[in-house]
Amino acid sequence: MRCPFCIDPDTRVIDSRLVGEGDQIRRRRECTKCKERFTTYESAELNFPRITKSDGRREPFKEEKLRGGILRALEKRPVEMDRVEIAVANILHKLRASGEREVKSMQIGDWVMEELRTIDQVAYVRFASVYRSFEDVRAFLEEIENLENELPPELKKDQLDLLQSDDGDDS
Repeated sequence: MRCPFCIDPDTRVIDSRLVGEGDQIRRRRECTKCKERFTTYESAELNFPRITKSDGRREPFKEEKLRGGILRALEKRPVEMDRVEIAVANILHKLRASGEREVKSMQIGDWVMEELRTIDQVAYVRFASVYRSFEDVRAFLEEIENLENELPPELKKDQLDLLQSDDGDDS
């Protein structure tokens, strides 16, 4: 590490400590030439794969874009931010675990839909309507019916009904 004071390349570490939850190291350093002390922080750099769009373009992965898409689907829905952060963390984990240098945007969209399906049915349908580009109302209704039929009972109990009948009956 180069000294920020005299630019000498020779410094030594005099103290190292974990910071926060252990995902960063704080190092106290001293320049061997000018004897000035300074602090550096070290953390793992995790490179995400590049995203391949449906038209063939490639772009760097942007976590804020992922979070923004999820939040748009959840707009005005009674969902806690903790659940959003868990969904984002799950998708980030899948991206890292894939081990691929490039991931198709369609794959990320599928992961987002999986997460939204467990969080909120309305958000799932909102996202699916844009992501899958439904061509007509019939395709849209089929997706809603599939969602109603496929959701496990333990997840269904926390969801608002999508196809509530006029008489208030949940069937």
